Amino acid sequence: MTELRVRVRRLAHGRDLPLPRYATAQSAGMDLHAAVAAAATIPPGARLAVPTGLAIALPPGYEAQVRPRSGLALKHGLILPNAPGTIDADYRGEILVILANIGEAEFVVTRGLRIAQMIVAPVQRVSWEEDVNLDDTERGAGGFGSTGTGARPGE
Repeated sequence: MTELRVRVRRLAHGRDLPLPRYATAQSAGMDLHAAVAAAATIPPGARLAVPTGLAIALPPGYEAQVRPRSGLALKHGLILPNAPGTIDADYRGEILVILANIGEAEFVVTRGLRIAQMIVAPVQRVSWEEDVNLDDTERGAGGFGSTGTGARPGE
């Protein structure tokens, strides 16, 4: 597998933190770390944009997806309300991670904490072709749990 080279800039407040890296040979995502100057508390029901101290320059035709870490979600109720968050190829600002606390206790974000994971993926551009007729499929217009029920829309 060939690796995609992506330029990254460590911002002053993130220079001592590790760059995103794969934890294992088969990992899809790379961990992002909190570049907070001091511990930040997220009360239950609140959100916080957490800095990572990183800015990247993705090549055209790619995006970076910011996704939650399953351990933080299960153990502490921390989610990313816009997951996956998209970093476009032409964005050059700092990567921020929006954390939401849906747990029952306050959560403290400390410097260097692994707060999210990032996946770099290709993007397919489309052009729309308007048509009054779409081809039939087995599923049709069924959605919201309709697959595997045997019911077709209108039945």
